[in-house]
Amino acid sequence: MLSYRHAFHAGNYADVLKHAVITFILDYLKQKDKPFYVHDTHAGAGRYLLTDDKAQKTGEYKEGIEKVLAKGDAPAALQPYLDLVKAMNPGELLHYPGSPWLAKAMLRDQDRLFLTELHPADLALLQQAFGRDRQVRIEQADAYETLVAKVPPKEKRGLVIMDPPYEIKEDYQAVVAAISDAYRRFATGTYLLWYPVVERARVEAMMAAFKATGIRKQLRIEQGIRPDTDQHGMTAAGVLVINPPWTLKAAMDDALPWLDQVLAGGAGQYRCDWLVEE
Repeated sequence: MLSYRHAFHAGNYADVLKHAVITFILDYLKQKDKPFYVHDTHAGAGRYLLTDDKAQKTGEYKEGIEKVLAKGDAPAALQPYLDLVKAMNPGELLHYPGSPWLAKAMLRDQDRLFLTELHPADLALLQQAFGRDRQVRIEQADAYETLVAKVPPKEKRGLVIMDPPYEIKEDYQAVVAAISDAYRRFATGTYLLWYPVVERARVEAMMAAFKATGIRKQLRIEQGIRPDTDQHGMTAAGVLVINPPWTLKAAMDDALPWLDQVLAGGAGQYRCDWLVEE
């Protein structure tokens, strides 16, 4: 459909959780000298200008990253992410990094980043930002088919990031099939799937499908700003992480209550639990 543009939502509370977990995982991968591979299946524009009309129209970043930066006493688990946001904004908050920018900022000389994006406008912005970087490869391609075709990487270790817009209901089934197929080829990789909670029943059906795959070590992390409702709109968002760093659960158990206080005044909802244990 190609109508979704993340520029309207950049820096919101869902981004805060997703990007904090992504940078935590990449920071963990960097603890070994061996190279790693990052594959971002729905890359978006890579970075976003918060003074742009799209960001200003919704103002979602004001209830997300702006609140987190203003609080100033974030848990250690959030520091790698917040340090990168601050590095992008040495003065006032004007820019927000998407996952491609965060991943590129954390690469070492031996690491690689592969990005796919279908939307022509966002693809052009990606190429403008990273097109001349030899560590980054960009393709306009179907996210699900390309993921399976590109694994396993030669590095044998790395992170797959999948955060589709869920514009169509079939995405909830497509992500299960794509990650399951990729896992069979690249079982040593870490997989991070972002999901919105718009219809709780649909999310729980997707989780049941992931559980039924038989894949071990599936950690579910979720943050919400208000209780679930039958009305239109996202009430929470989360990530499902397959093969997470062993330190991730404890780190998020510490960070989530803090985020709840900052983003929802302590009246939100959060969870960090094993969908499937080892």
